Amino acid sequence: MKNNKKNIGILFFTLVIVMMGFGLVIPIFPFYIEEFGASGSALGFLMAIFALMQFIFSPIWGVLSDRFGRKPIILIGVFGYAISMLLFGLATKLWMLFFARALAGILSSATMPTAMAFIGDSTDEENRGGGMGMMGAAMGVGMVIGPGIGGWLAEDSLSLPFFIAAGLSLLALIFVYLLLPESLSKENRSESSKINMASEFKLMWQSLFGPLSFLLILAFFVSFGLTNFEGVFGLYAAHRFDFGPREVGSLLTVVGVVSALAQGALTGPLSKKWGEEKIIKVTVFGSAIGFILMLFATDFLTIAIYTGLFVFSNSLIRPAVTSLTSKNAEVGQGIAMGMNNSFMSLGRIFGPMLAGILFDVQINLPYIIGGGVMLGVYFLCLVYLGKNQVTKSVPV
Repeated sequence: MKNNKKNIGILFFTLVIVMMGFGLVIPIFPFYIEEFGASGSALGFLMAIFALMQFIFSPIWGVLSDRFGRKPIILIGVFGYAISMLLFGLATKLWMLFFARALAGILSSATMPTAMAFIGDSTDEENRGGGMGMMGAAMGVGMVIGPGIGGWLAEDSLSLPFFIAAGLSLLALIFVYLLLPESLSKENRSESSKINMASEFKLMWQSLFGPLSFLLILAFFVSFGLTNFEGVFGLYAAHRFDFGPREVGSLLTVVGVVSALAQGALTGPLSKKWGEEKIIKVTVFGSAIGFILMLFATDFLTIAIYTGLFVFSNSLIRPAVTSLTSKNAEVGQGIAMGMNNSFMSLGRIFGPMLAGILFDVQINLPYIIGGGVMLGVYFLCLVYLGKNQVTKSVPV
């Protein structure tokens, strides 16, 4: 158990480095694409292509991690993100941004589902919720540090944060290679490395009618809500409040603080006290309220408070859904986490696409529609989670 805690600690620190690089560039995207003459729709589609590639390739990386182990797949993901950030910073045409973003989705999609499978390998059911929360906290810590620095760096050059992000990913690559052990022993690995794309999509389709169906649908809507909220956040702040990269970066730092505290300090204890189902119900409702309140923001303080409420709620939903899915996957943690990540990626496809299109129609529409969707999801949770439809009889 001590070794498992140490390994999770190493993974935690690695993800902090990766997510710090990720956070560096987030406040820059809205302003960077405007340099190429792009609009809200283009920003939404740029984010969507990243998620589309993750949706397609996450299950593949999950299968490969069950076959070859977690560590080599994590290495591929971290290296891929470094290369994509370098290409993004060097881009001179809009199509180059889309190419770099697609490449990032293909390769970096190896990181998160494999990291979740690593947690599944290293924890028992009682502590799995806390383990997933720690991974989410790593993302939050990276998002605390990254956006503020990225906004500051962008004052001199909008492309500089992308090069710094590439460097941080290479640092994480070295850290993983030297210090992170393998969590999946050879005797527990899958013997098959054959990947059949048709069977992968068939498995996803079948999973919509199995015991995990509602959890996978919920994973989609949680991700949809988050990316709908975040997808045009920078443009919304710029157009409504005349914020620049530094102000957007500062707001995202607040978001990161809230996310890190919620997932790092509260996920584990709340999972043990309330259980994942109750957490999901309460926080889905909180997310809906956060969406609606964004329409009434008047300045930096109010937008920070309302954004904080949304992020606090959403940060607790994600590890709860992931933990519940992991607990009900008796075999093939990599496949189960790959499926979970794919449905989240599917939400990340449609969330920013819709947000970008709606933003170009009227800047408040993404938050009006997002609030309505999350309220609908809340009522579905009251119906389906209350019936205990999740069982442990079926692995995926």
